[in-house]
Amino acid sequence: MYSYKTRGVCSNEILFDIKNDIITDVQIIGGCRGNTQGLAKLATGRNVDEVISLLKGIQCRGNTSCPDQLATALEFYKNANN
Repeated sequence: MYSYKTRGVCSNEILFDIKNDIITDVQIIGGCRGNTQGLAKLATGRNVDEVISLLKGIQCRGNTSCPDQLATALEFYKNANN
């Protein structure tokens, strides 16, 4: 499981697994429970690039959001593994 420490949002950390460019699990620690659980379920089973394109740039506070932070985490994963 990969870990990403979030910045500028209510959640603290995003944990995720990826297999063959498909997100197989997402756990968001902290934040608004219903929203983060929904975000995790919507991302699971999707292609990494698809989720990045859908979520990158969504703003809540501080010019970022939990969806944007998930996209950033996935970008870090891609850059480290390509």
